[in-house]
Amino acid sequence: MKKLDTYIAKQIITGFLLVALSLMSMLWLTQSLRFVEMVTDKGLPVYLFVEMTSLLMPRVFTILSPIALFVAVMFVYNRLITDSELVVMKAVGISSVVIARAALLVGAVLALFNVFVLNVGIPAAEGKFRDLEYEVKNSFSKMMLREGAFTSFKNNMTIFIDKFLDDGTVKGILVSDGKNPAEKVVTVAESGMLEYTDIGPKILLKNGTRQVMNKKSGQFSSMTFDDYVVDFGDVSVARKKDKSVRERSISELFAEAEKPEVSEKDARAFKAEAHRRLLAPWFNLVFALLACTGLLISNFNRRGQGKVITVSILAMILVQALDMTFANMARRYEWIVALMYVNCFLPLLIAGWLLWKTPTFRRKRAKEIENEA
Repeated sequence: MKKLDTYIAKQIITGFLLVALSLMSMLWLTQSLRFVEMVTDKGLPVYLFVEMTSLLMPRVFTILSPIALFVAVMFVYNRLITDSELVVMKAVGISSVVIARAALLVGAVLALFNVFVLNVGIPAAEGKFRDLEYEVKNSFSKMMLREGAFTSFKNNMTIFIDKFLDDGTVKGILVSDGKNPAEKVVTVAESGMLEYTDIGPKILLKNGTRQVMNKKSGQFSSMTFDDYVVDFGDVSVARKKDKSVRERSISELFAEAEKPEVSEKDARAFKAEAHRRLLAPWFNLVFALLACTGLLISNFNRRGQGKVITVSILAMILVQALDMTFANMARRYEWIVALMYVNCFLPLLIAGWLLWKTPTFRRKRAKEIENEA
């Protein structure tokens, strides 16, 4: 039986990897479009672009894993039927439960791996991604400021830098500040230094002139300075100190939900996310069983197993749709969490029961027909 399990499991794993990699590649391309502008317009290094988009993949993997396994299991077992291998297995007395064991083993391994990804991989990746995204959006480096070119920002500020030096110093700086609609400010300095802070990037200017013109009165003023600081980041996008929901482990989510200072709405969101992570790995087993049960308990049909495959796909789609619906509703109604567990384990129990009992029912029915004859 070990050889049989290995034979089927190898095919399932190969199919799973092909499907999973294909789907993840497609989603990686769609997600990467969000950052193309940063590469073309802001000079984001390619390695940083790849790193940021790769950090999204752990979350994508946990979503696609059960679906990819479902496709792989259904393809493998349908091919076993088409090649008459399944017929031979049953003819020599191998039960449907034993034949399905390989799919369940692969599903169990993926479930355990998903537990690690959901509770260690995703929180770490999301935290790293948020830090990188913040730094890129508020970057003060050459990604945004080009040597010998004017760089405009959304906060009505334009900066010109004549030259970047290797030590981080910049030469020949002009800053046009229009954040205040009532006045226009132009600052010119011989040199400066770029500095990054939690509230955004700044330029420390040295030896320059600051000129201000009041747009209403037309009054003009000018001052010289030895040192002056200009903020050119969007302070409204300041770094958030608190972890987001995705950056927390299951234990942290439950602990945060119990804190008295947390609002009921946030507490429900934390609990819903924690329960979703507890259940998500199980869907690898559920979908593996849904994919093979129908094919194993149905009668052989020379015209193919189209009807069985259709029913299995519809069952998978229904379970997936209900899971997404209940996960969203649980953020508003805490009692919906119970339905999340029902939606996960009820299909598992039903499919397992059918896989176990259907051959027995058929044998009893065959004996009854034989006795009647």
